[in-house]
Amino acid sequence: MKGKKIRQKGKVVFTNGTFDLLHPGHIKVLKFAKSLGDKLIVGINSDKTIKILKGKDRPVNNQADRKIILESLRFVDKVVIFNELRTGDVVKKIKPDVVVKGYEGYTPDQVRKIDGLPEDIEIKFCPHLGNYSTTNIIKKTRYH
Repeated sequence: MKGKKIRQKGKVVFTNGTFDLLHPGHIKVLKFAKSLGDKLIVGINSDKTIKILKGKDRPVNNQADRKIILESLRFVDKVVIFNELRTGDVVKKIKPDVVVKGYEGYTPDQVRKIDGLPEDIEIKFCPHLGNYSTTNIIKKTRYH
């Protein structure tokens, strides 16, 4: 993400992820996030960072395509691509009121530490995501 600050009026909610091969778990997180505020800003990892985090065969869809797909959803107000491995720097630029994460067994304090999030940002977890996984979808398609 470029060095400019992104902040909009109203209650701003931020969530992030790779959003490669969009599935119902992604949609649940995005809708939940939007329900918490007026503006939903979605951060997507750049292709470069996904290769570092997920391996050389990822992403399936490049960052431009993933951005177009997310921008087409009526409950997403803005999509930003970022190169950082941790989301803290992006969050500091956007200055959202709330950061939404898919629940992965962490406490808000653990997420704050892992992602480098400021102390004054509220963290919410999306409940009931189901057992969706882009990695599992990719594995399934390779065997069929």
